[in-house]
Amino acid sequence: MARIPTKKERRKHLRRIITAVSTVFVLLVIFFYLIMTQSGHWLVDDDEFDHVTWVAVLDGQSADLERSDYAAALLSEGRADSVLILGRRCLRDRSNAEFYVDDFMKQGKFDSNTVFIVPHDDPSTIGEAYTIIPWLKAHNADTVLLITSAAATHRVKRIFTKLSGDSPVFLTTDIQNFRYNAESWYTNRESRKNWLHEWAALFASYVDMWPAGELTAADSAYHKPILNVKEYEKAKNPVVNLQALLPKVQKKIEEAAPDTVEAADKESTEPAKDSTKAAPKDSTKNVSKN
Repeated sequence: MARIPTKKERRKHLRRIITAVSTVFVLLVIFFYLIMTQSGHWLVDDDEFDHVTWVAVLDGQSADLERSDYAAALLSEGRADSVLILGRRCLRDRSNAEFYVDDFMKQGKFDSNTVFIVPHDDPSTIGEAYTIIPWLKAHNADTVLLITSAAATHRVKRIFTKLSGDSPVFLTTDIQNFRYNAESWYTNRESRKNWLHEWAALFASYVDMWPAGELTAADSAYHKPILNVKEYEKAKNPVVNLQALLPKVQKKIEEAAPDTVEAADKESTEPAKDSTKAAPKDSTKNVSKN
């Protein structure tokens, strides 16, 4: 027959249960805290670099243009050779890239041959990757620094690396903008929004990229050429060669000269005819009156 535990034994057993539950609860709280604090860092891929050949400024920056400013600083310091500035279409025939480039060129005395404008209609990072990866491969780019928000760096780097294969090599960096602080993201409303959005976007990218293959230089869904600023300004404001037009204008004048002379002769003869016809009528009227 089983012995009935005493009241003292029941209390001791209850204390053990409470202690175990409390310990598990504390461990869960600590684990949750570590996960939440570290999860802000897991979204960020902050690569170290001294110099890169290409910099690609992805669209989505704020009105402060913090991404363009970071790229301009790299170019002025000699830590980058060329810059691609991407921007979605925002009006009928205008894109964000045009406004970004206008402001970018004011940041320093940059060579217009090394700054490229990339207007596009891509609604996502994957679309931007499809736009520039074939072009970068065609131009034998070796290393490309992708400028995006800190919270998006891991996702963006993964997308571009998967679609490009071994070349080019893509790097990302934390531009240290106040909108996302990986160390204390949970203390700022804007950082909390970015944290939630980027985790959702990261999981969605795994689904979107599952059937994707590697892009080559021949693959491109881009419908407009990527031009440097010098070529873009030339296409936008073409220079008219007046000296080349002078012979054509002179020829037109010479061809029109005979017609002008004939027209002048006709105008000079018509009043004379009218005066001769009018003279007899006037004379007969005068005779009848007398």
